Amino acid sequence: MKVNKSEKGILLLLDEANQIRINNLPKSITLAHTALDLSSQIGSKPLLAKSYSQLGLYYMVIGEMDKSETYSKEALAIFTILKDEKGIADAKYSLAGVYYKTNLYHLGLISFIDALKIYQKEGDYYNQSRTEKSLGTIYGYIGDQSNALKSYNCAIKNARKINDFNLESNVYNNLSGILAKNGKLKFAMAFINRSIEQKEFTNDIRGMAYALYGKGKVYFCLKEYEKAEDFYFKALKIHDEMGENTGRAMTYTKLGELYYAKNNLDLALKTAFIGLEIATSLKLAMSTIKLKKLIYIIYKAKNEPALALDYFERYQKEKESVINSQTLKVIENYELISKMEVLKNETKLHKEKQLLLEKKNQDEAKAIKMRQDFLSIMSHEIRTPLNAITSIVELLNDEISNEGRELLSSLKFASSNLINIVNDVLDFTKLDSNKSKLEITQVQLARLVKNIVSVYDKQAMEKGLVLKLSCSIPDKNSYNLDETKLTQVLNNLISNAIKFTEKGNVELKINEVKSTSKKDTILFEVIDSGEGILKENLDEIFESFSQVKPILTRKQGGTGLGLAIVKKIIELYNSKIKVRSVVGKGTTFYFKLKVPKKQLVENDLIEKKIVVKNINLKGKKVLIVEDTVINAVLLSKLLSKWEIESEHVENGMLALEKVKENFYDFILMDIHMPNMNGLEVTKIIKTTTNLNTKTPVIALTADTMVTSKNYETNHFSGFLWKPFEIDRLKEVLERVF
Repeated sequence: MKVNKSEKGILLLLDEANQIRINNLPKSITLAHTALDLSSQIGSKPLLAKSYSQLGLYYMVIGEMDKSETYSKEALAIFTILKDEKGIADAKYSLAGVYYKTNLYHLGLISFIDALKIYQKEGDYYNQSRTEKSLGTIYGYIGDQSNALKSYNCAIKNARKINDFNLESNVYNNLSGILAKNGKLKFAMAFINRSIEQKEFTNDIRGMAYALYGKGKVYFCLKEYEKAEDFYFKALKIHDEMGENTGRAMTYTKLGELYYAKNNLDLALKTAFIGLEIATSLKLAMSTIKLKKLIYIIYKAKNEPALALDYFERYQKEKESVINSQTLKVIENYELISKMEVLKNETKLHKEKQLLLEKKNQDEAKAIKMRQDFLSIMSHEIRTPLNAITSIVELLNDEISNEGRELLSSLKFASSNLINIVNDVLDFTKLDSNKSKLEITQVQLARLVKNIVSVYDKQAMEKGLVLKLSCSIPDKNSYNLDETKLTQVLNNLISNAIKFTEKGNVELKINEVKSTSKKDTILFEVIDSGEGILKENLDEIFESFSQVKPILTRKQGGTGLGLAIVKKIIELYNSKIKVRSVVGKGTTFYFKLKVPKKQLVENDLIEKKIVVKNINLKGKKVLIVEDTVINAVLLSKLLSKWEIESEHVENGMLALEKVKENFYDFILMDIHMPNMNGLEVTKIIKTTTNLNTKTPVIALTADTMVTSKNYETNHFSGFLWKPFEIDRLKEVLERVF
């Protein structure tokens, strides 16, 4: 879907509202209302629905249930028309929150289950976690502790899948409450302490209020009333600041119970009435019932029988009309839950059947995986010290004599050759494990192949070979291709041809063999006059690690992975690489690609280059987060060449402390680190309060088994794969700055 500037602005408003909701819910509501007005002005139904949905959620959280229900139903109606399943689930989640916090537990149960089915279908672990947590709360209300614990367990598992500490800590809070009720106070305290620790780490102020309230409940069960009161007041202070009326009602309820336990009956009564006023205005059925019962008990203790009887009757009436009828409806709807359990069991049986079928090939699959894991680890471990070697070469280049520069040049050539070998291993591993996909862009093919051939002119001339290009594709023709992978294919074929040809010529021929209005079929041929390949060897040359000549006698070198890589890339295009060869006369490798085309207009033929002006990096401050000390030291020295100041920390936890204390112009973040990886650290920097939420973070990694698209790229401003060239480092810093 194309997004215009107005729509983009509205989406940014809604995104900001969502980001700040844990610390500034009133502002979230203001931003969402602004988004709603703008969406109405431009008549965008999807944005209207999204605005209504977020408002429904925010009003539910602060306890304004009527508004929440109205906005959520508006969102649900539009999402239903648009057939937007994710939107429908979000609206039902907010409605379910309204239902179970008022007096409609059965509707809350059904709506949560409806939303959960969609989130499971979408693989949305975040929303699965928070929905499972809410289901656990309902089960707890109606006394079904078994299902409550199951739901909480699922919520924790889903939160851990996405490393969301906030979600995880919310569940620990609820678990603590169940354990405290059952008298398991040691475990209850452990869980609530863990919840508070995670809230401190994520700076979730609103969530912290509920965690402090939870700790107060545990202290109350331990009969440590002073500590309980202290934590209740800490929670109440945050609820007041955040306008969290639901939390206020819950906390006043517990404070009333606490003062009653301390026999301070007047204060208990005053506190209970404050809570009852809030709960009644919000239609919070559970809090209303508890408070009416508490007031009855207090009046009874004060020896005021008339008032005690009045509130006892109110309590009974509320309980019978709400709890009993709702419990019956919940029981009626347990059939729905049972059906879900049956579906889960059927899914489990289906998975077990699949496992039995796959077990026949288990040994082979295990061997392949072991090879892939070994190659990936080996390549990563080699690239890390290679980064140190290439950095040292760059640093020494300016400090030694001409004679030394010749030695350095040889060292640079050797390290580059080693990098190429490692890259071959990595590329093959990715392709062999089906982790590599085509990344299609518009490519001017004629220009691309001219550039590729020009790279090998010098290499061919040094061997006395003639390197030719015959391309019949017009310059104006542009095609949808993966430029990087096609370049890799032609590079491998041309370099192989030059490597195995001692005299004569090497030619790249490209011709259109079939054309339609939308697609062209193009034949690529790489022809050499080299030694040729025996017929019995033609099949094995495309196998990984294959070398036709024995390893002790061959003089060309290489990993034997080049043609295996070529074969797998061509297969991504649903095509095949073929070969014909005559021993002593030469070899031709050829393949056809059927590719979508686009006719370029004259202006498009002007090559557009993004020119980065000479940015002055002097005095900029960089934080280097890198667990390999030698790499950090060398990186710091490279940066000092441009008069950039740098600080180094060896792990993610130290980095999180630094970003709270100091502002940096850039952060260079290693991805693979112990305890907390660079992805987790960067996400926390970008999503929690510190001095560097807007600071560009550039990822550094020696692991090319994944592309930048596999990372959470929305948190990074750039990527550098080790070993990187000094010019590339400077280019990335300038571009990001």
